Amino acid sequence: MASVEKLPMLAEGYERLIAELKALREERPKIVDAIEEARAHGDLSENAEYHAAKERQGQVEMSIADLEDKVSRAQIVDPTTLSGDKIIFGATVTLLDDDEKPVRYQIVGPTEADAKIGRISYNSPLGKALIGRRVEDEIEVTVPSGDRFYVVEKIEFV
Repeated sequence: MASVEKLPMLAEGYERLIAELKALREERPKIVDAIEEARAHGDLSENAEYHAAKERQGQVEMSIADLEDKVSRAQIVDPTTLSGDKIIFGATVTLLDDDEKPVRYQIVGPTEADAKIGRISYNSPLGKALIGRRVEDEIEVTVPSGDRFYVVEKIEFV
């Protein structure tokens, strides 16, 4: 039997998954009602409302199963309880890019990643390159826009 891989995430990301799961579960009865109503209209072979409701039901059930899986494997990490001189999950890292401009990222789980707000997944190319590095380490990473070079300036657990 395959082992179940834990999915590290911040408490905020876990709460967001729980909220999304709750919303989808609340949508279930509404979809069933829509299917019943469409069924009452007669011929199902040419009933667009029925087919749309059934398709939405499939999407919702698939999303619920996916979210339940993620929630069951969640390993909540509080970065403020971490410490050390290496970059690990939850660390907030300040890097200097090629132009000596500082960029700051927090290493998070794939469900929480959003580069626009400075959160990158530990599975991303940059995230993988950063894990295990220390202050003053040089990093070269290939991203869709080309090769990037960084120097680790600071590691924080906030």
